[in-house]
Amino acid sequence: MGKGEGSISDEEWERFLREAEAGAPGAPQEPSARARMVARRLREETGPPEPWRGHGPARRRGGKGWYVVGLLAAAGVLAVALAPGRLTGWFGGGDGNEGAPLAVESVRPDQPPPTEAAQLPTLERPFKGSPAARWADGTAGIGLPEARATGWMSKKQVAQALDRTRDFLAASSLSPAVLRGERPGKAIALINPHQQDVQDYLAAAFRAPSRENDPLLLFSRFDTARARLVGDVVKTRGRITYREGERGAVEVSTDVTYVYPVAPAAEGDEVTRTIVRREVVVSWDDPAKVVIEPGTFSLVSYRVDTANGGCDTFTGYLTPRFDTDGAGKGDGPEVDPYDRSTSMDARMRGAGDAGCGTASRL
Repeated sequence: MGKGEGSISDEEWERFLREAEAGAPGAPQEPSARARMVARRLREETGPPEPWRGHGPARRRGGKGWYVVGLLAAAGVLAVALAPGRLTGWFGGGDGNEGAPLAVESVRPDQPPPTEAAQLPTLERPFKGSPAARWADGTAGIGLPEARATGWMSKKQVAQALDRTRDFLAASSLSPAVLRGERPGKAIALINPHQQDVQDYLAAAFRAPSRENDPLLLFSRFDTARARLVGDVVKTRGRITYREGERGAVEVSTDVTYVYPVAPAAEGDEVTRTIVRREVVVSWDDPAKVVIEPGTFSLVSYRVDTANGGCDTFTGYLTPRFDTDGAGKGDGPEVDPYDRSTSMDARMRGAGDAGCGTASRL
């Protein structure tokens, strides 16, 4: 689950931080994540902005869902497990005979991946029968665009910001320690500490997880008393894009699907997968215009869509369903968690008020 080969050195990053910090004195107060979201929606939507942390109707497509607008940027749909006997593909390596590896995603695909022949995953081949068998491992599956001078940043600084954004994704969704349920300290350290609403959410999420303050919105964590990861590989597919944002900031958008192979914590050879798609938008702000600590970004928005991660289970951990848990088909529509041809916005809108649904494949 290591970092991509393109990550910058600590020395280069420290030099960048010193350059950025030089412009910090006299900066105005950092706006809240709510203010950022309102401004962003006013730019992108014709309708009225939705309320900060306002709960719309429950979004339950392929699983438990809820939609929080603002800092929590619309929180996500949590899909429950598919029916017994339909498990496919998994985590770990060793599936080289499943087809040629796919090139890194650079644009949104126009259709979902083809359906594979039904094959049960194993401890040795946890991605067997899954489209993820052809995906890259860890950060290698997260495409980075070519850097160019944007906003207040030079080409080199943009490249550094893109690398550090990908580092955040690795620290929040790929770190072995975090996946085992530990606190994501390295990831949190990259978030602007002056965004008080974000800091309040983070504090509450790990102290008392709830529907509103759910750490799974940003971080992938499993309760090792219930489930164990299979192998040491997480398959990923996604991309990072960027543009100039407010006050000349560099706004970086990430859209990545993570495939985690898991087995029951107790001894056994059953393997299933939990699939998490996250869209996280961050802002690398100009320290001459915004109060921000060097080397940190401000969160603009984030949301999550999870298959086989639990439904109405706000424990702070992903809770996959296994055959030994009994049949568990939801009452909502089926959804393909591997389908990246649909935007997160469209997926949320399509979820409607459906109840906990079923993944068409895992």
